[in-house]
Amino acid sequence: MTLDDERGLTRLVLLRHGESVWNRDKIFTGWSDVALSSRGKQEAEHAGQLMRQSGVTFDCCFSSTLQRASETAKRVLSAMHLDTLPVQQCWRLNERHYGALEGLRRWPALKRFGFWPVLRTQIRFDGTPPLLRIDDERFPGNQSCYETVEKNYLPRGESLKQAQERLLPYWREVISPEIQHGKCVLVVSHKNVLRTLMMQLDCLTERQVMKLKLTTGRPLVYELDHTLRVVRRYYADEVQ
Repeated sequence: MTLDDERGLTRLVLLRHGESVWNRDKIFTGWSDVALSSRGKQEAEHAGQLMRQSGVTFDCCFSSTLQRASETAKRVLSAMHLDTLPVQQCWRLNERHYGALEGLRRWPALKRFGFWPVLRTQIRFDGTPPLLRIDDERFPGNQSCYETVEKNYLPRGESLKQAQERLLPYWREVISPEIQHGKCVLVVSHKNVLRTLMMQLDCLTERQVMKLKLTTGRPLVYELDHTLRVVRRYYADEVQ
C-alpha cells in the first residue's frame, strides 16, 4: 500500500493517453477507437519512466475501453515494472462523445454543420454537438463491444456536462472508495473526462473547467486525504 502514513495521504494520478493518430491529424475523435501514434507510444513509456523515477507506484489502475487509453496504461505500467497490475476498463471513462462531428476535421465540420453548432461544443459546458442518428454505425449502441450496456445509457453526442454525469457514478462508486482506503490510483483517460474529474477535485466553475489544458502523456499527481481533499497537486515532471 502506498498510503503516506505520516501525513495520512495517498495519491491519485490523472493521465491523458498518449497522442493518437487522430490527435495528430486534428480530427474529432470522441468514442472512435483509434490507435496511438508513434509519438503517443513514446509519451506513454516516458510517463511511466517519469513516475518510476519520482518514486510513484500504484495499487489500482483504471482506463477507458478505448485502445488509446488502455494501451497507454499498459505501456505506463510496463515502464514502471508493474506489468502484473490489472487495468480495469470501463466505458464510463471513455472520452466525451462528439456525435456527428466524429471522424471530421474542423473545417469540413464547419462547412457541414455551421459555425455555431461546432463552436458551442468547444466553448460551452452544456454545448451539445450535432447528434448521431440512431442507425449510425458510430452510435455505440450499434457496436458489439457495448452490447452489455443499456442503449439508453449510450450517447449519440454529449456536452461536457453530460459526459460528467455519465462519469460520476463510476467515480463515486468505484474509484473514490479505493482512494479512501489508502490506495494509490492511476486513471488513464481522455482530455474532457479528466477535465470533469479536475472540476470535482479542485471545485472549479463551469467557466474554469472549459479553460483547462491537458497535454497528452503528462501525469498530473494529486495528493489527497481520506476525504478526497486536495492537499497538493503537481505534474510529475515538475518534481526535482
